[in-house]
Amino acid sequence: MTPSTKKNPIDLLFAVLTAVSSLSIILLIAGILVVLVFESSLAIHKFGVFKFIFTIDWDPVRKIFGAASTLYGTMVTTVLSMLIAIPVAVGIAVFITEIAPDFLKGPIGVTIELLAAIPSIIYGMWGLFTLAPIMANYIEPALQATLGKLPLFSILFKGTPMGIDLLTASVILSIMIIPFTASISRDAFNLTPEVVKESAYALGATKWEVVKNVVIPYSKLGVFGGCVLSMGRAIGETMAVAFVLGNNHQITSSLLNAAATITVSLANEFTEADSDIYLSSLFYLALVLFVLSFITLFIAKLFLIRAERKYSR
Repeated sequence: MTPSTKKNPIDLLFAVLTAVSSLSIILLIAGILVVLVFESSLAIHKFGVFKFIFTIDWDPVRKIFGAASTLYGTMVTTVLSMLIAIPVAVGIAVFITEIAPDFLKGPIGVTIELLAAIPSIIYGMWGLFTLAPIMANYIEPALQATLGKLPLFSILFKGTPMGIDLLTASVILSIMIIPFTASISRDAFNLTPEVVKESAYALGATKWEVVKNVVIPYSKLGVFGGCVLSMGRAIGETMAVAFVLGNNHQITSSLLNAAATITVSLANEFTEADSDIYLSSLFYLALVLFVLSFITLFIAKLFLIRAERKYSR
């Protein structure tokens, strides 16, 4: 072995440390999965997979447990929050990178990043004492008087506006995930080469056409990645949602009714679990959330890989 091919001990140590760090993530995920499966084994044997997932009842008195209502609440709040947050976040990123004057870019960017640093319990308290009354007294009645009169939307706004419901929880979630999508989208937009944008302007394109036809297509993979990270945050959020959602295990078509998510049920009911099957069912809920998060992010990653391959071609 020549001196030029001999490995430096520092390089070898660095390679070992980085490899151990990488493998520790896999071991950590595997360890979490093993613990969840072990702790929920009693509920798995009693309810099975399909019965637990598709059962609506969650009755600790009769010891009947199902995840359908909490899965429904989790998916509705996540999807609705993403529908609200993504246009706002992308609009913020476009304004910062393409429209705002230089003296505004810094303060707005810092403010967006500060929003991401606010603890979720602060969002929950603000949602309960400030946003919920506003939703109940102004926004939800206005939605009932407008969209609630339309045939296809009337079912979504039935009931008495209380402010503690799926809609308010989705709004809180959207406010929480906007900073993540906006920050990543801003960074992705900044990677667009100036020469490409200048060429479009030289051909007579307007600012809107440059954003629509140059900036967003060039950075769409980064924007999609930011949306995926935000979706993962929305699925797993607990405290902010617990304040404004209630804990009603039901499947409701109206966004103005209280509901439950997996995370809220886990936070509210772990201390109340007074039987082995109750505790095991809560661990089973946690296992379902773990698998749901993994499947969702895995599918998103597949779409991202396909988009990258198509874009590279």
